[in-house]
Amino acid sequence: MKASEIQALLDEPACSHNTKEKSGCSKPKPGATAGGCSFDGAQIALLPIADVAHIVHGPIACAGSSWDNRGTRSSGVTLYKIGMTTDLSETDVVMGRGEKRLFHAIKQAVDSYAPKAVFVYNTCVTALIGDDVEAVCKAASERVGIPVVPVDAAGFYGTKNLGNRLAGEAMFKYVIGTAEPAPAKPRADGLPTYDVNLIGEYNIAGEFWHVAPLFDELGLRILCTLSGDARFHEVQTMHRAKVNMVVCAKALLNVARKMQETYGQPFFEGSFYGVQDVSNALRDFARLIGDPDLIARTEAVITREEAKAHAALEPWRARLKDKRVLLYTGGVKSWSIVSALQDLGMKVVATGTKKSTEEDKARIRELMGEDTKMIDDGSPKALLSTYHEYRADILIAGGRNLYTALKARIPFLDINQEREFGYAGYAGMSELARQLALSMESPVWTAVRKPAPWAQGVSGAVLTA
Repeated sequence: MKASEIQALLDEPACSHNTKEKSGCSKPKPGATAGGCSFDGAQIALLPIADVAHIVHGPIACAGSSWDNRGTRSSGVTLYKIGMTTDLSETDVVMGRGEKRLFHAIKQAVDSYAPKAVFVYNTCVTALIGDDVEAVCKAASERVGIPVVPVDAAGFYGTKNLGNRLAGEAMFKYVIGTAEPAPAKPRADGLPTYDVNLIGEYNIAGEFWHVAPLFDELGLRILCTLSGDARFHEVQTMHRAKVNMVVCAKALLNVARKMQETYGQPFFEGSFYGVQDVSNALRDFARLIGDPDLIARTEAVITREEAKAHAALEPWRARLKDKRVLLYTGGVKSWSIVSALQDLGMKVVATGTKKSTEEDKARIRELMGEDTKMIDDGSPKALLSTYHEYRADILIAGGRNLYTALKARIPFLDINQEREFGYAGYAGMSELARQLALSMESPVWTAVRKPAPWAQGVSGAVLTA
């Protein structure tokens, strides 16, 4: 990929913070890709497309631990869980066999699994040696008879956020607009159906299934969720939607902006975490579609669902009220989870912003105040120091911080993609409250904070040297 094309993605016009320092999409510094490189960002953005063969063109290390590595869930086919790679060796690089291996890998994937399409991810090694991945994909597509899509996102191009945008660029360039959706089936109640897209929703732990029934009830047909529980044909038909919602902050904002410019589709940014945010998302769909009847029905559904959610959350609020939370995540979750926790009566004492944009930080200040503590250093020492300084009751972070919390003997809740529980939607709020209470109230914390039995005398007094 040309440097000018990468710079264009970094300077995304739809980013309101475009004239300021952009920590979420800035150029990487040495070691910065420890939190995710461009290849990583591109793969996790597209991997949930379940009926596609995802081939990593490069050494085996780039495909390490690839099985089910996002935590996304599929309602049907699970081809996306199979890690595929060309497994290039030093000999392949020296002898120039990369392109040949890729061609045969594509053919083998098609023969073995009959995917609807093949995505090929470029990596650092193959980009450096100059493999023409786009040409190989075009030749392979003519040979195997299905689309073969190159995703040029070598790790050294930049950060994980840039990789997300490179993935979106590949979808817009090669996939979106290449097929038409099936006609909507008439509803039994005679009400109209409106087609919408969700961009940047990944169905982690199946959490979007908490929200999907509300769309069905309102007559909002989801043409495609890019990319949670998605199918290749759905991505092809995204150009026919009336409205797009950008769910994961700036991850695929370039797709929404280009679809607005090319197909006239308005978009808005929102979240499905927290009672108020879910209601706001449904309202925004109805507002942009502009049907007065849909607006009225949406308000009726919101009133009903909020009443049910508040009733279900009331017992949990009594147990969680005024509990103090240290939240260390990034991007959209750096502020959307804050809203959800505040719905439960909890106080977020500090939040992580390592992968957050300036707009994310502005939303954090709006929710938590101008003097809020923002953490950019995710080292164990920094997290534990902040935890004790602000007298937090629980650390909410990603799986990589689990052992930091366990060693420090403090309650922990996994909020990132590896988690086993879904927290989106009205129903997801009850699950979030339940998991928070279970973690903080577990009797294990009292047990592990006691002096070890061998450090006590017969009388129970603690022995000292």
